[in-house]
Amino acid sequence: MREEKDYTRDIAQIRSIMERSSKFLSLAGWAGIMAGLYALMGAYTAYRVFDFNPDKLVYESSENLASNLSKVILLAVVILVLALGTAIFLSHKKATKRGENLWNALVRRLLVHMAVPLVVGGLLVLILIDKGLIGLMAPLTLLFYGLSLYNASQFTYEEVKSLGLIQVGLGLFSAYYVEYGVVCWALGFGVLHIIYGIYMHYRYER
Repeated sequence: MREEKDYTRDIAQIRSIMERSSKFLSLAGWAGIMAGLYALMGAYTAYRVFDFNPDKLVYESSENLASNLSKVILLAVVILVLALGTAIFLSHKKATKRGENLWNALVRRLLVHMAVPLVVGGLLVLILIDKGLIGLMAPLTLLFYGLSLYNASQFTYEEVKSLGLIQVGLGLFSAYYVEYGVVCWALGFGVLHIIYGIYMHYRYER
Protein backbone atom coordinates (compact mmCIF):
# COMPACT_ATOMS: atom_id res chain seq x y z
CA MET A 1 0.00 0.00 0.00
CA ARG A 2 2.85 2.36 0.85
CA GLU A 3 4.50 1.68 -2.50
CA GLU A 4 1.28 2.59 -4.31
CA LYS A 5 1.11 5.87 -2.37
CA ASP A 6 4.75 6.59 -3.23
CA TYR A 7 4.09 5.92 -6.91
CA THR A 8 1.04 8.19 -6.83
CA ARG A 9 3.04 10.96 -5.17
CA ASP A 10 5.90 10.56 -7.66
CA ILE A 11 3.51 10.70 -10.59
CA ALA A 12 1.90 13.85 -9.17
CA GLN A 13 5.32 15.48 -8.74
CA ILE A 14 6.36 14.56 -12.29
CA ARG A 15 3.09 15.92 -13.62
CA SER A 16 3.60 19.16 -11.69
CA ILE A 17 7.14 19.55 -13.06
CA MET A 18 5.98 18.91 -16.63
CA GLU A 19 3.15 21.40 -16.24
CA ARG A 20 5.49 24.08 -14.94
CA SER A 21 7.84 23.55 -17.88
CA SER A 22 5.06 23.77 -20.49
CA LYS A 23 2.70 26.33 -18.91
CA PHE A 24 3.18 29.86 -17.59
CA LEU A 25 1.67 29.60 -14.11
CA SER A 26 3.07 32.73 -12.48
CA LEU A 27 0.27 35.04 -13.60
CA ALA A 28 -1.19 36.43 -10.38
CA GLY A 29 -4.93 36.60 -9.81
CA TRP A 30 -4.50 40.04 -8.23
CA ALA A 31 -3.10 41.25 -11.56
CA GLY A 32 -6.47 40.57 -13.18
CA ILE A 33 -8.32 42.24 -10.32
CA MET A 34 -6.20 45.39 -10.51
CA ALA A 35 -6.43 45.49 -14.32
CA GLY A 36 -10.21 45.32 -14.02
CA LEU A 37 -10.29 48.16 -11.49
CA TYR A 38 -8.06 50.31 -13.72
CA ALA A 39 -10.37 49.63 -16.68
CA LEU A 40 -13.52 50.54 -14.73
CA MET A 41 -11.96 53.80 -13.55
CA GLY A 42 -10.86 54.52 -17.11
CA ALA A 43 -14.30 53.81 -18.56
CA TYR A 44 -15.93 56.05 -15.95
CA THR A 45 -13.45 58.86 -16.68
CA ALA A 46 -13.95 58.57 -20.45
CA TYR A 47 -17.74 58.58 -20.10
CA ARG A 48 -18.24 61.17 -17.36
CA VAL A 49 -15.23 63.47 -17.66
CA PHE A 50 -14.48 63.34 -21.41
CA ASP A 51 -18.11 62.72 -22.46
CA PHE A 52 -17.00 59.82 -24.66
CA ASN A 53 -19.86 57.48 -25.56
CA PRO A 54 -20.03 56.71 -29.29
CA ASP A 55 -23.62 55.89 -30.18
CA LYS A 56 -23.08 55.62 -33.93
CA LEU A 57 -20.50 54.16 -36.26
CA VAL A 58 -19.21 57.16 -38.22
CA TYR A 59 -18.40 60.62 -36.82
CA GLU A 60 -17.57 63.71 -38.81
CA SER A 61 -14.38 65.41 -37.66
CA SER A 62 -14.67 68.32 -35.24
CA GLU A 63 -12.32 70.09 -32.84
CA ASN A 64 -14.30 68.96 -29.78
CA LEU A 65 -14.35 65.33 -30.91
CA ALA A 66 -10.64 65.37 -31.78
CA SER A 67 -9.76 66.87 -28.40
CA ASN A 68 -11.82 64.36 -26.42
CA LEU A 69 -10.65 61.46 -28.56
CA SER A 70 -6.99 62.30 -28.00
CA LYS A 71 -7.65 62.42 -24.25
CA VAL A 72 -9.41 59.04 -24.37
CA ILE A 73 -6.51 57.50 -26.30
CA LEU A 74 -4.03 58.89 -23.79
CA LEU A 75 -6.21 57.54 -20.97
CA ALA A 76 -6.22 54.11 -22.62
CA VAL A 77 -2.42 54.16 -22.84
CA VAL A 78 -2.15 55.05 -19.14
CA ILE A 79 -4.52 52.19 -18.22
CA LEU A 80 -2.49 49.78 -20.37
CA VAL A 81 0.79 50.83 -18.75
CA LEU A 82 -0.70 50.51 -15.26
CA ALA A 83 -2.19 47.08 -16.01
CA LEU A 84 1.01 45.75 -17.59
CA GLY A 85 3.20 47.20 -14.85
CA THR A 86 1.03 45.67 -12.13
CA ALA A 87 0.92 42.30 -13.90
CA ILE A 88 4.71 42.21 -14.30
CA PHE A 89 5.32 43.22 -10.69
CA LEU A 90 2.87 40.71 -9.17
CA SER A 91 3.85 37.91 -11.54
CA HIS A 92 7.54 38.48 -10.75
CA LYS A 93 6.71 38.36 -7.06
CA LYS A 94 4.78 35.11 -7.51
CA ALA A 95 7.50 33.56 -9.68
CA THR A 96 10.19 34.46 -7.12
CA LYS A 97 8.12 32.86 -4.38
CA ARG A 98 7.85 29.68 -6.47
CA GLY A 99 11.58 29.73 -7.19
CA GLU A 100 11.08 30.32 -10.91
CA ASN A 101 12.46 32.75 -13.47
CA LEU A 102 9.76 35.04 -14.86
CA TRP A 103 11.58 35.74 -18.14
CA ASN A 104 12.16 32.49 -20.01
CA ALA A 105 11.52 30.86 -23.39
CA LEU A 106 7.96 29.92 -22.43
CA VAL A 107 7.05 33.50 -21.51
CA ARG A 108 8.60 34.76 -24.75
CA ARG A 109 6.45 32.34 -26.79
CA LEU A 110 3.35 33.40 -24.86
CA LEU A 111 4.05 37.10 -25.49
CA VAL A 112 4.65 36.51 -29.21
CA HIS A 113 1.35 34.67 -29.58
CA MET A 114 -0.44 37.49 -27.73
CA ALA A 115 1.37 40.27 -29.57
CA VAL A 116 0.36 39.33 -33.12
CA PRO A 117 -3.42 39.89 -32.76
CA LEU A 118 -2.87 42.81 -30.37
CA VAL A 119 -0.56 44.68 -32.74
CA VAL A 120 -2.76 43.99 -35.77
CA GLY A 121 -5.85 45.06 -33.84
CA GLY A 122 -4.16 48.21 -32.55
CA LEU A 123 -3.08 49.26 -36.03
CA LEU A 124 -6.54 48.56 -37.42
CA VAL A 125 -8.16 50.66 -34.68
CA LEU A 126 -5.83 53.58 -35.48
CA ILE A 127 -6.71 53.31 -39.19
CA LEU A 128 -10.44 53.32 -38.45
CA ILE A 129 -10.08 56.27 -36.08
CA ASP A 130 -8.39 58.18 -38.89
CA LYS A 131 -11.38 57.34 -41.11
CA GLY A 132 -13.84 58.60 -38.49
CA LEU A 133 -15.16 55.13 -37.56
CA ILE A 134 -15.06 55.91 -33.85
CA GLY A 135 -17.87 53.52 -32.99
CA LEU A 136 -15.66 50.51 -33.76
CA MET A 137 -12.98 51.38 -31.19
CA ALA A 138 -14.52 49.44 -28.30
CA PRO A 139 -15.70 46.41 -30.33
CA LEU A 140 -12.35 45.89 -32.05
CA THR A 141 -10.28 46.25 -28.89
CA LEU A 142 -12.46 43.59 -27.26
CA LEU A 143 -12.31 41.31 -30.31
CA PHE A 144 -8.57 41.38 -30.83
CA TYR A 145 -7.83 41.21 -27.11
CA GLY A 146 -10.07 38.15 -26.87
CA LEU A 147 -8.28 36.56 -29.83
CA SER A 148 -4.89 37.26 -28.23
CA LEU A 149 -6.01 35.57 -24.99
CA TYR A 150 -7.35 32.56 -26.90
CA ASN A 151 -4.12 32.40 -28.88
CA ALA A 152 -1.96 32.51 -25.74
CA SER A 153 -4.08 30.16 -23.64
CA GLN A 154 -2.08 27.14 -24.81
CA PHE A 155 0.86 28.47 -22.77
CA THR A 156 -0.94 29.25 -19.52
CA TYR A 157 -4.07 28.45 -17.50
CA GLU A 158 -6.95 26.83 -19.40
CA GLU A 159 -9.33 29.44 -17.99
CA VAL A 160 -7.67 32.09 -20.15
CA LYS A 161 -9.24 30.48 -23.22
CA SER A 162 -12.74 30.92 -21.79
CA LEU A 163 -11.99 34.53 -20.87
CA GLY A 164 -10.82 35.16 -24.43
CA LEU A 165 -13.96 33.66 -25.98
CA ILE A 166 -16.19 35.79 -23.75
CA GLN A 167 -14.25 38.91 -24.77
CA VAL A 168 -14.75 37.98 -28.44
CA GLY A 169 -18.48 37.53 -27.82
CA LEU A 170 -18.71 40.95 -26.18
CA GLY A 171 -16.79 42.46 -29.08
CA LEU A 172 -19.20 41.01 -31.63
CA PHE A 173 -22.20 42.15 -29.59
CA SER A 174 -20.88 45.71 -29.28
CA ALA A 175 -20.04 45.77 -33.00
CA TYR A 176 -23.73 45.16 -33.73
CA TYR A 177 -25.02 47.43 -30.95
CA VAL A 178 -22.52 50.26 -31.24
CA GLU A 179 -24.38 52.40 -28.69
CA TYR A 180 -23.41 49.92 -25.96
CA GLY A 181 -19.71 49.94 -26.87
CA VAL A 182 -18.46 51.67 -23.71
CA VAL A 183 -20.64 49.46 -21.49
CA CYS A 184 -19.34 46.31 -23.17
CA TRP A 185 -15.77 47.59 -22.91
CA ALA A 186 -16.23 48.19 -19.18
CA LEU A 187 -17.73 44.71 -18.77
CA GLY A 188 -14.97 43.02 -20.75
CA PHE A 189 -11.89 44.79 -19.50
CA GLY A 190 -13.29 45.69 -16.10
CA VAL A 191 -15.85 43.32 -14.60
CA LEU A 192 -14.65 40.14 -16.33
CA HIS A 193 -11.03 40.77 -15.30
CA ILE A 194 -12.08 41.24 -11.68
CA ILE A 195 -14.18 38.05 -11.69
CA TYR A 196 -11.39 36.13 -13.42
CA GLY A 197 -8.77 37.47 -11.01
CA ILE A 198 -10.82 36.53 -7.93
CA TYR A 199 -11.47 33.05 -9.32
CA MET A 200 -7.80 32.46 -10.15
CA HIS A 201 -6.67 33.77 -6.79
CA TYR A 202 -8.94 31.49 -4.77
CA ARG A 203 -8.36 28.45 -6.98
CA TYR A 204 -4.59 28.56 -7.50
CA GLU A 205 -3.04 30.93 -4.96
CA ARG A 206 -4.65 30.13 -1.62
